[in-house]
Amino acid sequence: MAEKISRKEQILQVLAHMLETNTGEVITTANLAKAVGVSEAALYRHFPSKYKMYEALIEYIEVSIFSRVNRILEDESSARLRCEKICSLVLTFAEKNPGLARLLYGDVLVGERDKLRLRVAQIFEKLNTLLKQVLREAEINENLRTMTSISASSALLVVIVEGKICQFARSDFRHLPSEGWKEQWLAIQVGLFT
Repeated sequence: MAEKISRKEQILQVLAHMLETNTGEVITTANLAKAVGVSEAALYRHFPSKYKMYEALIEYIEVSIFSRVNRILEDESSARLRCEKICSLVLTFAEKNPGLARLLYGDVLVGERDKLRLRVAQIFEKLNTLLKQVLREAEINENLRTMTSISASSALLVVIVEGKICQFARSDFRHLPSEGWKEQWLAIQVGLFT
């Protein structure tokens, strides 16, 4: 028997689906309420604003990604594998959740409060910080050096991940983030490490 989801979860799932399917359209609370099958008043009983709905989705992204990143850091000791798996994880997450990829891309947040865009930016900042830490530990534990500074190297990895997510969202999900990733990673790591 399928587990019953709460109305709050249902609202977030429908919103994520609308972000995926209604590209180029503004999602109003009226449209969302209709898609969920409730009144706008009922929608507001669960979330006081659309801002709070987006905030909940961003929080879901953070928890989903960084709980898995922590497992990668626990399970893998090689910096090369850690970097590859962390980048792959974020790309795969975006690919499996196209509506949430649009949040990461940021186009749906235009016209919303700046705090939401800053919160998404913090996801990439945290990713950058984690990759920096991996690269620092690689110097100490593996005697593995990067071709450029650690900061420049971690920033490059984040730019690549972010760029592939942007390409995915901008192409209306035709260009998958995983497309060509294995070959691209081979080239990236050759240029990344000495």
